[in-house]
Amino acid sequence: MSDDTPDKPAAKKAARKTTRRKTTSRKKPVTPKAEATSPLVEAAGTVKADATATSSQPVSPKAPRAATSAGLITVPMAVRWRDLDAFNHVNNSKYLSYLEEARLQWMLTVPGMGMDDHVAPVVAAAQLNYRRPIAWPAQVEIELSVERLGNTSLTIGHRIVDANDRGVLFCDGHVVMVWIDRDSGSAAALPDAVREACGG
Repeated sequence: MSDDTPDKPAAKKAARKTTRRKTTSRKKPVTPKAEATSPLVEAAGTVKADATATSSQPVSPKAPRAATSAGLITVPMAVRWRDLDAFNHVNNSKYLSYLEEARLQWMLTVPGMGMDDHVAPVVAAAQLNYRRPIAWPAQVEIELSVERLGNTSLTIGHRIVDANDRGVLFCDGHVVMVWIDRDSGSAAALPDAVREACGG
């Protein structure tokens, strides 16, 4: 009578082989990688949002903001395609146009626009420090402030910044405006309305 049951040594060897196969077939669990869009984690353990996520987002044009204790006015402005030069950034001469428009927006808030039949303002000097180029498309803000209030002149400080990130400075400097007599062309006293608008 034949016996089909394997002997004990053979059974033990088969069991060991089966165990090895099961052991070697196990895989370590894969830890999922963090997504590229996750926030930046600082060394202190706090989470800091990625500030570059919104810096390039366009914003809708806004109305000029009234003067604050530190300035005269802030004027938002859209960069136009025709403002670009051969290097595909805003030509340096256009900065003067931006500043002129901002000054006119401020003068609209001054009674009589700071002039009358006898006196009117002229630009006597302009200083511009070009800090970085302005690309297209972009929204900028022109900030005007009082640097000096004289007897016949007003020095207006200016800054052109990114409307999405006001820490990005494109240009700064100042413009000197002198009020003159329309008939003689000589310097005239600063109008009271201008002085009051500047907090003087």
